[in-house]
Amino acid sequence: MKKIIFTLAIVLGLSQISNAQTTCPGGMAVNVGSVPNMVNIFHSGFYFAFPSAQNVIEWEVTDSLDNIILQDTIVGNQYFMFNHNIPTTETMHVKALLTNTTAGIACLFEGELYWKETQYTTFSTYSWAFVNEPVGTTVLSIDTIEKLTASVYPNPTNDIVNISLEDGSLLKIELYSMTGKLLFQKDLNSKTYTLDMGDYSSGLYHMKVFNQDNDMVNKKILKE
Repeated sequence: MKKIIFTLAIVLGLSQISNAQTTCPGGMAVNVGSVPNMVNIFHSGFYFAFPSAQNVIEWEVTDSLDNIILQDTIVGNQYFMFNHNIPTTETMHVKALLTNTTAGIACLFEGELYWKETQYTTFSTYSWAFVNEPVGTTVLSIDTIEKLTASVYPNPTNDIVNISLEDGSLLKIELYSMTGKLLFQKDLNSKTYTLDMGDYSSGLYHMKVFNQDNDMVNKKILKE
């Protein structure tokens, strides 16, 4: 099912902006003061598109099972604050589609939020934070956004995970912990790959799957 967050890309006819995905300016960061049931996100890409009053950001937040927590469209503002009931032991996936027709910009940013502990000498502080700083890519159209479809199964898994692409060949896979640590990387030139996760601890993992054009799709894997 196509995500509602991408509808604006079709309506505005943004397919003429570019013929290749490129890195967009700016990124997302969690503002100081987040609490367990509230997150305030700052989008720095807002300052690279003028006039700023025409900046439209479509936000979508989903849980670890891809259930939609919140969808919102904000015009002319670089901040996004929302309340939720996700436990601090879980993660949230954030998508932000920044568009400005006058500036000719259409950038999709994605990031994974987790409850981060910052340790000091005698105490610790906690806040929501992104696993890695989200980097945007130019959006061509909904067909371009969804052209790379990867199958990762079984999921959840006890050990073996099979990875394949609906179209094309695998170029590379990367497996990360939810704190952003690279755990496994493999360069490939094949239609499928089988990853043995038997030695990994139970929990949620983040996988990046690349095709031969270096397009990338994110997947979450639950190891039981």
